[in-house]
Amino acid sequence: MTQRTRQGTAAATLLLLTTAAGCVGQTSAAHTPPNRGTVHPAPSAAGGAGATRGFTLVASGDMLAHDSVVRRARADAGGDGYDFRPLLAGIRSVVSRADLAICHYPETTSLPQLAKALGSTGYDSCSTTSNQSLDALDTAGVRHAGSARTAAEARRPAWLKAGGAKVAQLAYTSATNGLTLADRQPWAVSLIDEKKIVADARAARRAGADVVVVSLDWGTRWQTEPDEHQLNLGRRLTESTSDGRPDIDLVLGTQARVPQPYEKVNGTWIVYGMGGNHGSIGRFTFVPPAEPGRRWVVKKAEFVPTWMDTDAGRVINLPDALRRGADRDELREAQQAISAAVLSRGAAGDGLTLGR
Repeated sequence: MTQRTRQGTAAATLLLLTTAAGCVGQTSAAHTPPNRGTVHPAPSAAGGAGATRGFTLVASGDMLAHDSVVRRARADAGGDGYDFRPLLAGIRSVVSRADLAICHYPETTSLPQLAKALGSTGYDSCSTTSNQSLDALDTAGVRHAGSARTAAEARRPAWLKAGGAKVAQLAYTSATNGLTLADRQPWAVSLIDEKKIVADARAARRAGADVVVVSLDWGTRWQTEPDEHQLNLGRRLTESTSDGRPDIDLVLGTQARVPQPYEKVNGTWIVYGMGGNHGSIGRFTFVPPAEPGRRWVVKKAEFVPTWMDTDAGRVINLPDALRRGADRDELREAQQAISAAVLSRGAAGDGLTLGR
């Protein structure tokens, strides 16, 4: 894959990127997701006595309902409404088996049927870039972080519980796609600001977070290599510590629309970008610390290459399809290209492996 790669037209794809963009939000406690992660509205001090079981987190992405995807969803529903569940069936086994699953639900998407499909696929939370999508996610029982309807909502992380850990999800974006934030609502979308990210992460830790996950919508589109801003910001964020403990435990990136590398920086995994037509799902297995108050460690890091079959309107789990004997050169070539991009900064040497 070349450094800059254009993959199809935007109107023909469902882009699978990774958690991303926006400010911090949280749903009403009245909505409970029909899956594993649960909101923890009043967390206690981190590293409590009950924090003994590890968990697996998967991150996948940008759910953009373009025209071709919507048409296929209507056909899958028999012409009566929309059914997006078949679209995501190929990755359901990866998502539903995780203790915590996160996606991205951007400002161009507000279909309640897609939100419902995300919940039934097994997603616990989605980052967002517009409050227009929050009601749909609330109705579907999917938590969200990334944009807010009120200033109070903006100040809260998305609190989730996985295994024995309390997880705080924070999300920020480098741009608002031309949208102007009203002076009276500067909290509606949180832009990337290093000092604010660190301050928010430390506040989440003080509030009881065992694991802090930061989602960033950043980078140069159509470029497989992370740009200087990504590299510099990633390094500085992973350098930040409090009382000898990193402030951030995982960084998940989107926006590039092509797969970008995974890299372990200062002991913390960064996913620079999950990609689009060709992409990956990140899977990270966390284990509790040896003693209370220390860091939860990523024991196992994996990536699962995915490919959007625009003709069939389906997301394909490439390793699974190839294992099952799919004899298509384009699938093998896609997996090879994705793997080359993901591993291009030496992640294999730090233990990143191919999953399915």
